[in-house]
Amino acid sequence: LMPNFTVDQIREIMSDANNIRNMSVIAHVDHGKSTLTDSLIARAGLIAESAAGNARATDTRADEQERGITIKSTGVSMYFESSILGDEKRAYLINLIDSPGHVDFSSEVTAALRVTDGAALRVTDGALVVVDYVEGVCVQTETVLRQALGEKIKPVLMINKIDRGILELQVDGETMYQNFVKVIENANVIIATYEAEDMGESQQVDPVKGTVAFGSALFGWAFTLTRFAAQYAERFKIPREKMMEKLWGDNFFDQKGKKWRKIDTDDDGNKLKRAFCQFIMDLVIRLTRNIMDENHDVVNKMLGNLNITLKNEEKQLKGKQLFKNVFQKWINAADALLEMIVFKLPSPKKAQSYRASYLYEGPIDDPCGQSIKNCDKDGPLMVFISKMIPTADKGRFYAFGRVFSGTVATGQKVRIMGPNYVPGKKTDLNIKNIQRTVLMMGGKTEAVPDVPCGNTVALVGIDAYLTKQGTISDHDGAHNIRVMKYSVSPVVRVAVEPKNASDLPKLVEGLKRLSKSDPLVVCYTEESGEHVIAGCGELHVEICLKDLQEEYAKCDIKKSDPVVTFKETVTEESTQNCLSKSPNKHNRIYMKAEPLGDDLTNAIDAEEVTMKDDLKARAKVLQDKYEWDPNDAKKIWCFGPDTTGPNLLVDQTKQVQYLQEIKDSMEAAFQWATKEGVMTEENMRGIRYNIQDVSLHTDAIHRGGGQIIPTARRVFYAACLTAEPRFQEPIFLCEIQTPDDAMGGIYQTLTQRRGIVIGEEPVPGTPLVICKAYLPVAESFGFTQHLRQSTSGRAFPQCVFDHWDTIGTSPLEEGSKAHTICEGIRKRKGLKPGIPGLDNFLDKL
Repeated sequence: LMPNFTVDQIREIMSDANNIRNMSVIAHVDHGKSTLTDSLIARAGLIAESAAGNARATDTRADEQERGITIKSTGVSMYFESSILGDEKRAYLINLIDSPGHVDFSSEVTAALRVTDGAALRVTDGALVVVDYVEGVCVQTETVLRQALGEKIKPVLMINKIDRGILELQVDGETMYQNFVKVIENANVIIATYEAEDMGESQQVDPVKGTVAFGSALFGWAFTLTRFAAQYAERFKIPREKMMEKLWGDNFFDQKGKKWRKIDTDDDGNKLKRAFCQFIMDLVIRLTRNIMDENHDVVNKMLGNLNITLKNEEKQLKGKQLFKNVFQKWINAADALLEMIVFKLPSPKKAQSYRASYLYEGPIDDPCGQSIKNCDKDGPLMVFISKMIPTADKGRFYAFGRVFSGTVATGQKVRIMGPNYVPGKKTDLNIKNIQRTVLMMGGKTEAVPDVPCGNTVALVGIDAYLTKQGTISDHDGAHNIRVMKYSVSPVVRVAVEPKNASDLPKLVEGLKRLSKSDPLVVCYTEESGEHVIAGCGELHVEICLKDLQEEYAKCDIKKSDPVVTFKETVTEESTQNCLSKSPNKHNRIYMKAEPLGDDLTNAIDAEEVTMKDDLKARAKVLQDKYEWDPNDAKKIWCFGPDTTGPNLLVDQTKQVQYLQEIKDSMEAAFQWATKEGVMTEENMRGIRYNIQDVSLHTDAIHRGGGQIIPTARRVFYAACLTAEPRFQEPIFLCEIQTPDDAMGGIYQTLTQRRGIVIGEEPVPGTPLVICKAYLPVAESFGFTQHLRQSTSGRAFPQCVFDHWDTIGTSPLEEGSKAHTICEGIRKRKGLKPGIPGLDNFLDKL
């Protein structure tokens, strides 16, 4: 099958940033994303029209095809010539990224869930949100929509599977209208909560504005009000915009009086039909029902009115085949989608003008910042690499991303900047040549000489220098483009080792490749020498191990039972001022610890408060929002662990000599202590350490790092132990879809696993209930199987990491739950049993 376009045509249109659209399709599991993108791909000639809806061309992996789900996001570039605007044909280039709607995975039939690649969102400017007519807006839709709005991406809505309303639920137009209104309202509530003010216009979706489509991806048809308004506007002799407003909301057409009314009765008190139902929905329903009931005369008459002619062989079709054929001719999904994509989603030129300040870490008025803002193809090069895509030959990756300014060309010499790069320093910086630039088309690639800004691109020869994400530029003063923040953190860990010791090098190499290919996996080596893979749920880790064994390492692997990451925190202020002396007894540090407060901890986790912020601005936020003392707010020394974590070191001392000289040593000790906490060597979280007083030796040689670092670390530990230490455990938000009579089994399963139900809502028109609950990750292993057993397979759970929750009991009490957890972790890590006593860390005066 030949595509309807050549690579040269694509290359030509790439230079015109106004006619490019970068968009992703986002939705809940099984709401029909890939099926929908098929109708677009079919229109571009990459797959046959007849196969649209079944081919799912963006599902490139074998396990995706057999499970019918999308695991990793794939990119497709498509070229369309369209005269939608009613004037001469314009060529449009649409870069579509079909992102998975899943949070995790399972080998079972339940939809494999993986967290939507936030990376896909960073690269796009607009999002097509697909929502199932029957199920409405679900958790995953909400999570992704929230991420998209945070990235300043403009949404348009597609209500999918409305054929189910017509065929399965057999409802009339009015009921469907009410359901549409409900779905649109739900979506708008989420949008209103998270939308950014500076995008110029409200992001709310509204059928009257043409930002909502209704249709059925499986049968390849969809419509927007614009489509019908254009037809009816001629009949009613009114402008199309006017007609659009009439076709939605409380507008009724009175046939007798030949006039529009706002109420649903005419002068004689007869019921009037809503315009949306009368002119659009009833037509669709009538045609559908007649095709399904095989009333050929009626169907032929209707087709005549709609100017649709069937070929002879097409007249032989029956039932659903005929339904699909007729509707694809009449209201083709690709037309409706193209119209929304082209008119309602922004071009890179428009989008970058308001996204630049958020995307670019440096000052927006430097050359790179301005070039991104104006989408200038002659400016300095700025490319954001969002993910690595494995190539046909194992072990090499395409670096997939988007050109934000300048033009990237084959053989060009570029600066490859990793996430930790700071302008002016050499860390995380490589200067190398690009071997090839290619375009992604589903599973295939096309080589092109160069790619100007506003387009997505895959680069060859970069994979050795970046893992996961980074920025590529040719300008010396370029800052990074902000790295994606994932809404999930890897909380489940598995240790792996090869079955045969001789395969160890293979495994190490395999782990490297695995961490490149999946943005959410963290692979590292513990000090004890074991290799650890951390993922965001049991199923996610399972799929990663499968990939590791079959794709990347190709050797047999032994794996430990999955374990959960805990964090250490404190709940009170330290009971005493803790003192530690240096090994040479010449320096003393006094310290107290206190909790940071949940709000601030979460704000730091979400990167709303960071080390990179302007000092005065940050101090003001801390004062106003978190009620900090103004002096403390200006004296934050550092964040930790890894200089970004949710623990703070605050200098509360008064007039201490030589204090600035030990700042580096104190910070190093703080990073060390917060990374390996006192109780189980897990990360600390939500602790604020206040330096009370420091007395130092006058001679510089006696207060070097060797004296200060161990001392500071001991005093951090002492302060932590005296401040009522506690563990924090990760909690999943679990959404369970189930018939209402199976609720008993769900409550039972959840209570056995310390779960808390936080809400149930019925799905209108079905016997289903959607139940939301908090479930500790530690209890989530085998939860799915257990739940299925107790509800005889009728409940479908989906878990997403939600928050950290403090375990109430003290790990210092013998026999408490926290104490058991603590002993378990210490044993696993090979530490000696029992939390070290306070006297190891505290010194007497």
